[in-house]
Amino acid sequence: MNTSVSERGRRVSAGASVRARAPLRLGLAGGGTDVSPYAELYGGAVMNATIDRYIYASVAIAEDGEMHFESHDLGYAETVPATTLLPLDGPLGLHRATCNRVIADYCGARPIPLSIKTFSEAPPGSGLGSSSTLVVAMVQALAELLHLPLGEYDVARLAYMIEREDLGLAGGRQDQFAATFGGFNFMEFRGHDDVIVNPLRIRRDIINELESRTILCFTGVSRDSASIIAEQASNVQHGESKPIEAMHRLKDAAIEMKDALLKGDLDGVTRTLSQGWLNKRDMAGSISNAGIERALETALLHGASAGKVSGAGGGGFIMFLVPLDRRRAVWDGLNAAGFRPETVRYTAEGATAWRV
Repeated sequence: MNTSVSERGRRVSAGASVRARAPLRLGLAGGGTDVSPYAELYGGAVMNATIDRYIYASVAIAEDGEMHFESHDLGYAETVPATTLLPLDGPLGLHRATCNRVIADYCGARPIPLSIKTFSEAPPGSGLGSSSTLVVAMVQALAELLHLPLGEYDVARLAYMIEREDLGLAGGRQDQFAATFGGFNFMEFRGHDDVIVNPLRIRRDIINELESRTILCFTGVSRDSASIIAEQASNVQHGESKPIEAMHRLKDAAIEMKDALLKGDLDGVTRTLSQGWLNKRDMAGSISNAGIERALETALLHGASAGKVSGAGGGGFIMFLVPLDRRRAVWDGLNAAGFRPETVRYTAEGATAWRV
């Protein structure tokens, strides 16, 4: 049987298989302050929580000596020769870049024939951090398969470098750390590659009540966040006062959200979420659009207390906070307006891998 040897000298049998999953997240407050150049210039803060939506990765040593990549979500698969440095073009650039980085940094730059298959429980462009979570799941699976000594910060930073440096994809820093750590986290961004994750111990009854008030709604539009993030970054680079002041307020909101959650002040959570969305819209003109505003108006008309778009904006999922006695009215109203409401549960576990 063919084998491959990792840099740490442990042999991995061909056909050995590992699976991993990483949770998607909801941004509760501060999203956008983790994006360059704001994070470097002013320091950012984000409050987020992972939910019961996952991205899965299955990895194995390929017995035929080639590289196999497959995305069930894109309906696309490819087989390429096993080389030290794969080109990053094509629809599976995230898969290729992840292999490149892991092989270069941890396997002595020796080609390893790998099979990587992925599946997401959310559509691309969902605003739930799906692309970053995909990379985290693949890194976690490869770390288990190849016996790599990677802790939580290592996995998150590696995923960040793959997306932002190797592929040059615009975006922030919170998604990789949320997917890796899991749970409710207050994150501080103090400059380039200086991230502190503060896990919060929130009472179960508070989480239960928050779940009873939370409705997710898919707008039906998957969006590419790059153009929105580019507009946001440009506003900061050019010293546009209104967007920068909005981001300062978003950073303050992340602290307020953290305090409200720890105290069990769900009215405070609702106020902060609502005000945070108003500030977020001031960061860039493309964050909201007619479809998003229609969904928000529909939910508020039927009794929702607050709502905000998850992620960069422009589409994807909207998070609503709704009193339990208005939940059915909001749910039916969104359905009637052509939107897709969904339930959600908050989760505590981050990225994890297991052998099959």
